[in-house]
Amino acid sequence: MTIGQSLLPEFDQEMQNTRKVLERCPEEKWNWKPHDKSGTLGWLAGHVATMVDWLPTTIKTEELDYAPVGGPSYTPPKIDNRQQLLAEFDRNVTAGRAALASVSDAEMMKNWRLLAGGQEIFSLPRAVCIRGMVLNHHIHHRAQLTVYLRLLNVAVPGLYGPSADEIQPKAAAN
Repeated sequence: MTIGQSLLPEFDQEMQNTRKVLERCPEEKWNWKPHDKSGTLGWLAGHVATMVDWLPTTIKTEELDYAPVGGPSYTPPKIDNRQQLLAEFDRNVTAGRAALASVSDAEMMKNWRLLAGGQEIFSLPRAVCIRGMVLNHHIHHRAQLTVYLRLLNVAVPGLYGPSADEIQPKAAAN
């Protein structure tokens, strides 16, 4: 079993959990944000859905300059509603899973670089980058999205067991 293949069960579980969260994002609150310094619900949900594509990008490239000098900056796809959100997410999950399933250990151990304006932000083995910058980062933003749902009084799905919205209150003792 390769490093990539060993990550597949966790990847599948986390993506299933993410889809449950994305399915609950209310379109009527797409432009809502909890604070002036926060992104909107639609932006955050789109970020969570699209950043899964960073996994095959990390595997198939040697580096990414998200703000190249003299060139266009990275621009994520524009997502305007839940249908687009889920379609984009599903495409990215399929591509991410395929990339993990087929990548060799030798490729996973090669360094990958993130650049901004030609300046190196970091250089890490792909396996480390996928775990940290992609998967852990993805889970972090998914958690932020569950806070948005809570603040909007949308039932939060259980991710690692039942959520407070899924637990039935115990009957009062007589």
